[in-house]
Amino acid sequence: MSWRDAFALARRSVYRRLGRAVLTILAVTLAAALLTSLLVLAGAARTRVLNQLSKGGPLAGIQVAAAAPNLGQLDRDSPQPGPPKPLDDVALRRIRALRGVASVIAVEQAPIVVIPPTRIPRALQAVASRKPGTIQTTMIGTELQDASKLPISIISGRLPAPNAQTEVAVTETFLQRYGIGKRDAATVVGMQLEIGSPRKYAFGNVRVRGRWTKQTIVGVVAQQAANGEVLTGASSVEAARSWTAGGEQIGDSIGPDSSPYAGLFVIAAGLDQIGPVRSRITQVGYSTSAPENLINSVQRYLHVIEIVLSGIGVIALVIAGLGITNAMLASVRERRREIGVLKAIGARDRDVRHVFLLEAGLLGLAGGLLGTVGGWGIARTLGSVVNRYLSHQGLVGVQVGMPAVVALGGIVGATVLALLAGTVPAQRAAGLPARQAMGDE
Repeated sequence: MSWRDAFALARRSVYRRLGRAVLTILAVTLAAALLTSLLVLAGAARTRVLNQLSKGGPLAGIQVAAAAPNLGQLDRDSPQPGPPKPLDDVALRRIRALRGVASVIAVEQAPIVVIPPTRIPRALQAVASRKPGTIQTTMIGTELQDASKLPISIISGRLPAPNAQTEVAVTETFLQRYGIGKRDAATVVGMQLEIGSPRKYAFGNVRVRGRWTKQTIVGVVAQQAANGEVLTGASSVEAARSWTAGGEQIGDSIGPDSSPYAGLFVIAAGLDQIGPVRSRITQVGYSTSAPENLINSVQRYLHVIEIVLSGIGVIALVIAGLGITNAMLASVRERRREIGVLKAIGARDRDVRHVFLLEAGLLGLAGGLLGTVGGWGIARTLGSVVNRYLSHQGLVGVQVGMPAVVALGGIVGATVLALLAGTVPAQRAAGLPARQAMGDE
């Protein structure tokens, strides 16, 4: 019997038992779709994270602050330490010029006085355990179009528009002033605040004057960019700081000669540049911090996740393979007379084995093709849902693509597994004696 004849017999057998074949193919399709979608999503997530790390971002950035003098290294004959080097425009230009630095994002600060509204929203009243009075705190600002590169995440609402002058976001510390938790963060969104920038005078009857603006809370964020309870765009902070800096010194941080930046966020040219860039910034005279150990941990955990997801998909395929084995064993029992006729007209054991293996391979191939296409569709659908969430968080979405190795692996893997699952039934059919096959059960 030629391979062509064996293939024709296998195809005819599938058509004759179409209901069982459809259910078997469906089982393989679901398993292949699960495996394909998991691998595609895991690969897209890994690529997105590693690209973010390699291009810079919250996990790959370096936070720079003014370094305090190290008193522990001073001896009796050493000169007395001076004040820490300010983070000013000179420092910004110098750090940007360092080798290995891709970009630098400045985080500005300004002292403010916040007067909450006299009448707070009903939703907030229902969850707030107290009502704060006038709040003295710090407002921080940066170029919000670069927010995805900073350690800022949205808890509720959204970030202020980059050039908005009347929008702010507040932090969890601000929520604590009302005694409300993170899960009720949405209750403060939409509330209006009066925010004043103080200016201190050394003479006259009025010692402090304020520059007052009305601001609307558009979001609640968790941020580690700098110390401050109010986040807004850089232009708003610059205006507030300019007003305050026009007077006398306020405290230790804001005045005509104080540092304009609360911190700098340095993005290295690559993961391998984080350590050297940190060393160069330290040599310039500033303290740094970067989650290098966290980056390595993220990479390891991503690999573990890929292994786990692949294992889940393989288990599903194995279960589908067992279904193929069961269906083929039932087919052998039903087709004993057909097997006997084939052997009676001269078919050898290997010819019968080929027919059953080809039948199993057809079921696996069909299930693999449909499952790969279905898995691609599932991955695209879930990817669009994830991208909507990331867009809402002000982050760049993931690009879901179908790697050729995944597509080929899904089809070939399902076919090979079906062939393996059909080995036992094919061997049993091939070993069935012609006389026994032709006889009654």
